[in-house]
Amino acid sequence: MDYTSILSMHQELSLIAVFLLTFVMDLFLPEEHRYLARRGACIALTIHLILNIVPDEVILFGGMYHSTPIASVMKSILTLGTILVFLQSSDWLKRKDVTHKNGEFYILTLSTLIGMYFMVSAGHFLLFFLGLELATVPMACMIAFDKYKGHSAEAGAKFILSALFSSGIMLYGVSMIYGTIGTLYFEDIPAGLNGEPLQILSLVFFFTGLAFKLSLVPFHLWTADTYQGAPTSVTAYLSVISKGAAAFATMAVLVKVFGPMTAEWSKMLAVVIVVTITIGNLFAMRQKHLKRFMAFSSISQAGYIMLAVLAGTPQGMASLVYYMVVYIVANLAVFGVIASVEHHTHGKLEMTDYNGLYQTNPKLTMVMTLALFSLAGIPPFAGFFSKFFVFAAAFNSGYYLIVFIALVNTVISLYYYLLIIKAMFITPNEQPIPTFRNGSAMRLCLMICVAGILLLGIVSSVYTVLSDTAASF
Repeated sequence: MDYTSILSMHQELSLIAVFLLTFVMDLFLPEEHRYLARRGACIALTIHLILNIVPDEVILFGGMYHSTPIASVMKSILTLGTILVFLQSSDWLKRKDVTHKNGEFYILTLSTLIGMYFMVSAGHFLLFFLGLELATVPMACMIAFDKYKGHSAEAGAKFILSALFSSGIMLYGVSMIYGTIGTLYFEDIPAGLNGEPLQILSLVFFFTGLAFKLSLVPFHLWTADTYQGAPTSVTAYLSVISKGAAAFATMAVLVKVFGPMTAEWSKMLAVVIVVTITIGNLFAMRQKHLKRFMAFSSISQAGYIMLAVLAGTPQGMASLVYYMVVYIVANLAVFGVIASVEHHTHGKLEMTDYNGLYQTNPKLTMVMTLALFSLAGIPPFAGFFSKFFVFAAAFNSGYYLIVFIALVNTVISLYYYLLIIKAMFITPNEQPIPTFRNGSAMRLCLMICVAGILLLGIVSSVYTVLSDTAASF
């Protein structure tokens, strides 16, 4: 084996270089210049994104590492989302009780991103599991980042316990695959699948493990408490970046590894999709706390994402990646507004706190409105096109009833998203949230998100490029 071939893993090596640079800056910069680490992390990660934006295919170590062109695109999307999270966390990290932990936040975040890179490019269950754990364990530290404030420590404990059991269940399923087939290479497993009961059980266990990461019903019970207790910027990262990597990896494994058992996992997935979308929507309507509201919204959105997985085709993969990039900009716009209000009002997170927000902060109100319209799938915003493409992928694969139920649920989701818009524009409030001005980093983040919401649906070449790239995922 020629170990110099590891240099072909340029995306991972480049990200590790960003990680080391951030670590060194945080370690050696004096206290008064620690803010340079924050800027350096954003700049270095942006350079990393630009240098690796052209997709390519790399196969190493006998197929253990297999980065396809669409996987390269997904890594770039995850990196872009991480940059946006870094920008919107800038004001939060300037707080006196957090500023001394700036370096830890960036180092932990980059660690999880490295793990997601390996998940996305895995061609072997061992590498997949290592990437999954590398993405999960630092995430628990990020969720418990404000351990002396609010419910952050409780949220971290609930997350790590859920992650522990889900990883154990998934690993148990992987061991059954190895026991019945004798290999863990993705390319070699399909030839040995014959649908025997132990293999079906391994499929169920594997999917169950990843369903926890995706917050699919009935494996979603940790989500609301974790989202509420974690710092808002961490919640934003958990809701989009972590979910995006897990969704992509789920589809890649189900299609590449369990392709001969499509009849089995498609039935299971169809039931999970319907229940996830419906329960997520119904529970979202009952929420008054905005972070819990967004938790159940993300559960419902996970169901829509799984429609692309259910399709199991290159069109489904292109739709999934397109949905994720649209979901990232829309969801991060919402969390950006929530983080801004929370920071400038010292913790106001109830829906009633947003009554009359348009009177004092019209620009933030418009950002929130555009983002919620996109999440609801209202044309001409990008969210409409992302939902259309996942519906089309599932419809073309013959899942007509599932698509119909998902379409009905979009009406329900529109209702509860409009509740926030009603509060901001219509509900009177004698003492609305005072006028405030965000920092430059947050404003840049929200501008990028709004541009994505408005342009991703109009610029049709985006989906065309993804479709061409995913032709042989």
